Amino acid sequence: MTDISNIEWRVETEKVDYPDALATMEKRNAAIYNQEQSELLWLLEHPPLYTAGTSADPAELLSEAFPVFNTGRGGRHTYHGPGQRVGYVLLDLKRRQADVRNFVHALEDWVILALAEFGVEARAIDGRVGIWCDTPQGQEAKIGAIGIRIRKWVTMHGFSVNVDPNLSHFTGIIPCGISEFPVTSLHQLGINATMNDFDAALKKTAPNFFAAIAK
Repeated sequence: MTDISNIEWRVETEKVDYPDALATMEKRNAAIYNQEQSELLWLLEHPPLYTAGTSADPAELLSEAFPVFNTGRGGRHTYHGPGQRVGYVLLDLKRRQADVRNFVHALEDWVILALAEFGVEARAIDGRVGIWCDTPQGQEAKIGAIGIRIRKWVTMHGFSVNVDPNLSHFTGIIPCGISEFPVTSLHQLGINATMNDFDAALKKTAPNFFAAIAK
């Protein structure tokens, strides 16, 4: 079992404004690099908002109903809001495998394992960003998003998973540039999991994630 006891696991009980989250990540990234603070797994919710990654196409922003924030993470447009678990992962990859592709795959697998705790057969699909599953109607739908930034081998940003957000809020963007498939959530799949339930699943499966990125 991989020891993660020296990593701070922080769960916010109040919504965190996106600019505040960015500022906190920037500061913590530098502190981790300088070995002044521990690594951080930060679980939170945001107020309703859209973010634009480094590959975002303005044409894929269909509404300005919510604030739009540019961010240094990879990817395109993403929605964040209440009922969605956002996980910011701030780790020093120099202490582990300094392999960006492996880190992204491990992050995807972590989310997939956590969803499996609720009986959801989720998957990553080559060439299609995000975490995917099948709806009860047999249609593929997106249930999670991945977007990271790495500075001096210290990671920032991470993942988001739809537990019970207002799915109509996703209609203001083309999520991650993919318009052919819908977005879903645990609750839409008929799984009445709480945010605490999903956090517990993440914590249970976290050792698998750390084992995958260990040297």
